Amino acid sequence: MGELDDFRTDTLARQTEAMRALFSGDQAPFIRMWSIQDPLSLFGAWGACTTGTDELNRVYRWVGSRFSQCSDLRFDVEVIDIIGDLAYTVGCERFTASVDGRPAEPMTIRVTHVYRRENGQWKIVHRHGDWAPIDESLAAPPSP
Repeated sequence: MGELDDFRTDTLARQTEAMRALFSGDQAPFIRMWSIQDPLSLFGAWGACTTGTDELNRVYRWVGSRFSQCSDLRFDVEVIDIIGDLAYTVGCERFTASVDGRPAEPMTIRVTHVYRRENGQWKIVHRHGDWAPIDESLAAPPSP
């Protein structure tokens, strides 16, 4: 198996399970996916743009406190690459969950992650997530 295959079957599988836990209210597995070595950064879907371990942990504890009842989670990775000790993924997290006790509903978060290999294990060092908007280009008239 190649390095990308190993990354998919190990790191992305662990990350998917950690996201399922986060969106069910348990942030600890997702926090463990992160490096504790700066630089670290987050551009979150709920507006949190921050750096550093303490701030990231604070934000993920807050995120985990808002979510519950996660089901049907998929991490659809569209682009993945490894360059030395850095890797990145671009894709969508698709799931159904409850936020702040409201009825569970389907959600899609577009995400980009950057990973750094530390002591033989891939750790997240950056996440950019946003709520997927409607693709207006599909309704746009063709260019002349």
